Amino acid sequence: MRIPQPYLLFLGDVTDPLAAKTAKGILHWRPQNCSGQFRLTPETVSLGLPDLSLEEAKQQGAETLVIGTANAGGMIPQAWLATLQEALELGYNIASGMHQRLSSFPAINHAANIRQCCLYDVRHVDQPLAIGTGIPRPGKRLLTVGTDCSVGKMYTSLALEAEMNRQGLKTRFCATGQTGILISGKGISVDAVVADFISGAAEAISPAFTDHDWDVIEGQGSVLNPAFAGVSLGLLHGSQPDALVLCHEVGRQHVRHVPHMNIPSIEATLQANLVAARLTNPAACFVGIALNTAAMTEAEAMTLCQQWEQDYQLPVTDPIRFGVASIVEKLHSI
Repeated sequence: MRIPQPYLLFLGDVTDPLAAKTAKGILHWRPQNCSGQFRLTPETVSLGLPDLSLEEAKQQGAETLVIGTANAGGMIPQAWLATLQEALELGYNIASGMHQRLSSFPAINHAANIRQCCLYDVRHVDQPLAIGTGIPRPGKRLLTVGTDCSVGKMYTSLALEAEMNRQGLKTRFCATGQTGILISGKGISVDAVVADFISGAAEAISPAFTDHDWDVIEGQGSVLNPAFAGVSLGLLHGSQPDALVLCHEVGRQHVRHVPHMNIPSIEATLQANLVAARLTNPAACFVGIALNTAAMTEAEAMTLCQQWEQDYQLPVTDPIRFGVASIVEKLHSI
């Protein structure tokens, strides 16, 4: 999946700032790819971008209208359909991370076919995929893993990509989730892949390369999460990572959505991921730990990072508070 850029970010009529997190993520990490925002009402959440009409944004070169919001159930509101159809009639492609497919609406599908525009349902995978082979391939790869789901793997991956490029390591971000795909413009949403093909999807996301230094592959779930270990294991095998970064939210008491199960220890998580990763890359190693320390003061977070660096003999940081330079510096020797 490769989504044409630049984007016009469609915010619909949402008034909850959290509902616009997809659009915010795109703007934060790829501001150069955002032409402006399109809002249906003055009360709609604003990203601080210019408010552009469909015609104005098209004249400025926008290629794709991106639905930059999320809602419970992932359904596309009926009130948005007229705008989406108008965009197609003007020649826009449309990209959506919703569960409901754009192509499920006959009028939208018809308008896209008439204008030969593309509908990108990034939460769905339609292209054929092969099973994983485990055959070594050229290129160095870093994979983010976690003690649980939703602990900052996407943010850490993008922060690493930015810092690696800043430090002179030519690096590419490889998206495996819907928001990451919309940020980068390409990728595969691996949680929508049939289980047998997850490792093959990871191989397809980061194929053999010699034209840059590293691929940073966005992790999903946790190999010790009873609900999502399958996708995490497939990524570990298919990515063949040379380097791993562990992501963890300080203060989380139990596995997300599984209140009867405690968060696994750092030691157990490091060991489980290494065992799995070394099936396809015997040289896989951890190069750092990325913490979400939002529940702590900055001073407490710094003290914890310093203590854990001693405990685990790895760079430990909060990517938001302290950046990821210390982790990237370790990559120069791999």
